[in-house]
Amino acid sequence: MRIPVVRTTLLAATLALVACQGGFPMSASAPQPVAGKVTDVSAFEAFIATRPTPEAFRQTYPDVTLVLPGQIATKELRFDNSRYFAQLDEQGRIVGGKFQ
Repeated sequence: MRIPVVRTTLLAATLALVACQGGFPMSASAPQPVAGKVTDVSAFEAFIATRPTPEAFRQTYPDVTLVLPGQIATKELRFDNSRYFAQLDEQGRIVGGKFQ
């Protein structure tokens, strides 16, 4: 009967110690907003790899126009990475896309 109590106590102590040492992220920090068009493409691709929601995209890249599937957009061609046509997965998260 004592062994389960000892194991539980040791497990709780270990988890507390690991959390205090920063071993587990307790909360995901939101990326800092990036003003203007996308100039650091590798950082942008790393952000997209996190599968952000459209709302998270708009918060992180507020100056980039996000065009979701089914939305109407003009035919103008932009070369400055200021408009992103996103591809979504089944949960509505951005999994890829392209600048146009």
